[in-house]
Amino acid sequence: MLLVLGIFFLLFSPALPLKCYVCSSSATNEECNQSSQECKAPLNTCMTVVDTLDTATAITKQCASQATCRGAASTASVDSNGNGNAVSCCNSYDFCNFSGADSINRNTKLLLLTVGVGFLLSC
Repeated sequence: MLLVLGIFFLLFSPALPLKCYVCSSSATNEECNQSSQECKAPLNTCMTVVDTLDTATAITKQCASQATCRGAASTASVDSNGNGNAVSCCNSYDFCNFSGADSINRNTKLLLLTVGVGFLLSC
């Protein structure tokens, strides 16, 4: 009986809103992680945008809808010199956007690995 009640509670309890770090054009990730926000529906994703031009970096973090974040990530690009913008999206846990550039680098490496494996398999 307790198991049934537990499952019922998990399925029908209201979801807690996601909490994200928020900032606008911060020079460092540490500076960016000084403020946070509880995302209100339909904003259910933490979005991080890192704009880079030569030695200048601007980090922006905000709550976004998953569709908006994925759309921004799909059009983001960084050239061979590291200039451009990169977008990462997460909604797995509160403050999942604590690391701006690190998570983008991991996502980029994973994407390159996936493309490389796909290329090898197609040969």
